[in-house]
Amino acid sequence: MKTAQVENDKIIIKESEDIKLDGLKGAIVKVIGCGLCGSDIVKFREKIVHNGSVLGHEIVAEILKINSDTDFKVGDKIVTSHHIPCGNCIYCKHGNVSMCEHFKKTNIVPGGFSEKVFVSEEHLKNVAHKIPNGITDEEISFYEPLGCCIRAIKRCKLIDGDKVLVVGLGSIGLLMGEGIKAMGFKVYGCDLIEDRIKLGNYLGIESYNSMNLEKFSKIIEEKSGGIDAVFMTSGADKAIDVALKVVRKGGKILVFSSTPKNMGYANNEIYYKELTVLGSYSPSPKDLADSFNLLVNKKVNVKGLTTVYPLENIQQAFDDTISNKILKAYIKM
Repeated sequence: MKTAQVENDKIIIKESEDIKLDGLKGAIVKVIGCGLCGSDIVKFREKIVHNGSVLGHEIVAEILKINSDTDFKVGDKIVTSHHIPCGNCIYCKHGNVSMCEHFKKTNIVPGGFSEKVFVSEEHLKNVAHKIPNGITDEEISFYEPLGCCIRAIKRCKLIDGDKVLVVGLGSIGLLMGEGIKAMGFKVYGCDLIEDRIKLGNYLGIESYNSMNLEKFSKIIEEKSGGIDAVFMTSGADKAIDVALKVVRKGGKILVFSSTPKNMGYANNEIYYKELTVLGSYSPSPKDLADSFNLLVNKKVNVKGLTTVYPLENIQQAFDDTISNKILKAYIKM
């Protein structure tokens, strides 16, 4: 089978040995397509993974072989996530599911940028869903990333009437904005790229250019009357400046982005403004179920956010994403 492997700063298509069930509980699935996640970009660009690694986890697939106590069967088209929390450790009990050691160890094998993967029984029971008619493969591939956004929104514990600003309108920022809107809150957005600002407005996220921070902060204050929570979906230095400038006293900053290096933290602003700063990373099975329902019921619109690449052009997909030529790549097998 073909797999896309990391090799010396490139993504190379290689023939690999077919994976087999061999009595294991779970399923062998044929990958129809896989979304390119920002975490894949970070792992590749920052050389976090070793040569031979197969990235990708936002898979849409068809079951080829199965040995399972679930209701799934051969021929079912499914969407699944890649990690499952144990539910019993100190992290799970405190709601920090993505810190769970079991969560970090579970995965699809070898990775989503492959013609076939093994999906365990645990995945089938907890994070896999049969895809209904009426939604495209590209749309349902947002199942896991939207689940990440849903968890972030829940962790922020917004209350009725809160106004929210999303800083950075890449694919995740737009998803975050739509999720916030779908959950009943007024959402604003900002970016430095005009096409993304236009797309944000098209999707119902009132969006502005934040290049001139003083001008932007006055506009957003007049429009909103005060921002209760800022969601940082951009890892750029300026995102921190924007968040600290516009969040109200006693407000919240939700960090949903990684940076090449730790930029330190704004101790005095956090102290004197009594800010709450928190991070959010990956979703629980419940967050994923909520994401699935929002997508299937068309409460979140992801049409047009993806650019489709064949597996053979996966390096181009990485390059185009890194250079901001596209919002989001979907690798079609």
